[in-house]
This record gives sequence, structure tokens and C-alpha cells, in this order.
Amino acid sequence: MDLLSGLLLITSIHVLAAASPGPDFVLVSQQTLANGKKSGFMCSIGIALGLSIHIIYSAFGLAAVIANSITALWVIKILGGCYLLYLGYKGITAKANNQADQSSKQTLKQATKHSSAKSIGIGFLCNALNPKAPIYFVALFTLVLSPDLPLSHLIIYGLWMMIIQLAWFSTVVMLLSRPSIKEKFKRLGHWIDRILGGAMIIMGIKIITTRVN
Repeated sequence: MDLLSGLLLITSIHVLAAASPGPDFVLVSQQTLANGKKSGFMCSIGIALGLSIHIIYSAFGLAAVIANSITALWVIKILGGCYLLYLGYKGITAKANNQADQSSKQTLKQATKHSSAKSIGIGFLCNALNPKAPIYFVALFTLVLSPDLPLSHLIIYGLWMMIIQLAWFSTVVMLLSRPSIKEKFKRLGHWIDRILGGAMIIMGIKIITTRVN
């Protein structure tokens, strides 16, 4: 797969993954609503930096797997695809007053202001320690990695994913900083979850059915 095709594929999947509900989204929302726009931006930077951990071990570890075991690659693809199907199911079954929204509201009451460095650190740890991330990143890289993939392409893929993550959460911060949009977002949140959930299911099926070269 050439560089441009790989970037387009990664973009189509990772935009959906970044926008899906999860601990990162709850954390950025909490920091923005409780401590202001700057805290939300710093937290978003930390989350984007946290991706580097998953990108490094997934890309280089999986490259070795591809070179030595097609069977292992199939297992990884099935696990990753099923996980995306699970995320999609959670999205399409979202209700108007879901548990994530209630949890976010409870967390807001306990939020305290942090320095920029601490906000970045909180975001970094939230993403780096996410136990669901390894399967997702390994599954994603199975679509673009090959034994002869140049190192420069790996670096570009990784940096691009971090840029996507930062851009998405920066957008969330901007939206949640405006009271009128904040209220509308809360009312329509479950519909957004359902649309993204359906898209994630499609991506999960694509990963499972993609032939190993």
C-alpha cells in the first residue's frame, strides 16, 4: 500500500475512533467544562502525546509479526475487528441519558484546576494507560503494514494519527467552551453515538474481511 492510500485509510478509521465516546472524551470534557478552555487544550495535547506509546509498540511489534507469522496476524485482525464491532454496538445502542454523560457530570463536581504541565500529564496517562487501546492500534496497523514498509512511512502514519487526535479534541474544547453549543451537544449526543457506532461496525467488518497478503 502506497503512502497516500495508507494515510487515507488511517484517517477514515482514526477520525471515527477519536470521535467515539470513551475515557479521553470524558476527561477532555471534564477539564474544559470545569477548568476552562486552556485546561482542555493542554489535556488534549497530553492525549495526543499518549498515542505515541501505542503507536511505537504496535507498529514495530506488528511489523515483526507480519514478517514471521500469518496465523498470528489473522488472530490479531479478528480480535481488532471484533473490538470495533463491539464499539459500534455500544454506539448504536446509546440512549439519550447514557451512563457516560452521568459519570461526566459527577466528575465535574470534583474537578480541580491544574497547571498546564499537570493537565498534559493527566491527558497523557489517560490515553497511554487505556487497556483497550492495544487491540485497536494493532488492528489498525494490520491494514497498512507490510514487511517492506519504509520506516519513514511508519513515522508519518504515527504523527498523522497524533495530529488527528489533537485536532478532534481541540474541536471538542472549542465547542464545549460555547454555552449554547454545549447544551445542543448534550441533547443530540446519543444520535451522534449511533451514527459513529454504525460507521465503526462497517470498519470492523472491513478489518475482519480484509485478506492478508
